[in-house]
Amino acid sequence: MKGMNVNVGVGLLVQDIGKMVSFYRNIMEFETDWDGGLFAEFKTNSGPLSLFMYDRKAFAEAVGESYYPPKGINLTMEIGLWLPKFSDVDREYERLMTLGVNSFTGEPVTYPFGIRNFYVADPEGNLLEIGSRGHEE
Repeated sequence: MKGMNVNVGVGLLVQDIGKMVSFYRNIMEFETDWDGGLFAEFKTNSGPLSLFMYDRKAFAEAVGESYYPPKGINLTMEIGLWLPKFSDVDREYERLMTLGVNSFTGEPVTYPFGIRNFYVADPEGNLLEIGSRGHEE
């Protein structure tokens, strides 16, 4: 892939696709044309298949693997949602807290290396880092 312009997509393998689509559509406000099936794609500025979900059990069957449901917070990956400005991070924190989403890291923090962020988890424990590398104008 060296020298190629590669687009990267994130696929979440999920246990309860209805609950997960509801969280990403209704709480995180991602657009989707999900039809109620075992696969959902969300519209982002990164283009097609940049964020999608697939039923975990159906995926395991498709690739011939055993299915083991996960427990707790998924510490194997995170999804970074990068906003333009630090103040956008603060507004998103307040919006999510109003909707009852818990930030297990607390209020947004600005780090010496230039990022302001906080973390939440979706209903199945996938980490969402909500942050910005952009200072205020």
